Amino acid sequence: MNISFYDLSVWVLPLVLAITFHEAAHAFVADRLGDDTASQLGRVSFNPLRHIDPFGTVILPAMLLFTHSPFLFGYAKPVPVNFRKLNNPRLDMVWVALAGPATNILLALAAALAFHALPLVPASSAKWVADNLKNALVINAILAVFNMMPIPPLDGGRVAVGLLPRALAMPLARLEPFGMLILIGLLILLPLAGSQFGLNLDVISAILRTLTGHVIQAVLFLTGNA
Repeated sequence: MNISFYDLSVWVLPLVLAITFHEAAHAFVADRLGDDTASQLGRVSFNPLRHIDPFGTVILPAMLLFTHSPFLFGYAKPVPVNFRKLNNPRLDMVWVALAGPATNILLALAAALAFHALPLVPASSAKWVADNLKNALVINAILAVFNMMPIPPLDGGRVAVGLLPRALAMPLARLEPFGMLILIGLLILLPLAGSQFGLNLDVISAILRTLTGHVIQAVLFLTGNA
């Protein structure tokens, strides 16, 4: 697979910005709601180096890309949150979790709105700027949808734990240590196993792709790009 410097320049920048703002939003909202754990560690920051996880942000996505995985994903360094320090632990956990995906939606809207300013960009740079904006829209939509999967430790799992009755929330919360293994199984191992028997078991990533498409279309409509 040939990846040029141009390809990297139009994918890496929007990806790093999307991840950085996502994690900083978690830290900021947690701090505002009473838990300064992440703030004390410098995570309320737009410095990407404070949020990037070498394996999850760089190595894992690269491995999946070069092995032609049916779905690409990765993760940043988790923002530490001490839920006991939050003013209202169960409800505030929901707000902290929602902060990341909500920020990605706002970034997607900002990127789509910026399309209208492309005529002001010098012709020599217009394609590079347009590709960055397009990829920013796509990446932020993917991050918002993917992170809202109801599996801890993803944001959607935390939201579900905070909103569900305790009888359902507690068993779901206990899945958190196994969350990444469950994701790898659903998104990578299951489709690969199915392909060995001629079965299409790529159901979860197909659902995610469909939902992401709907989010992108909604963002384009709201910003007058439809």
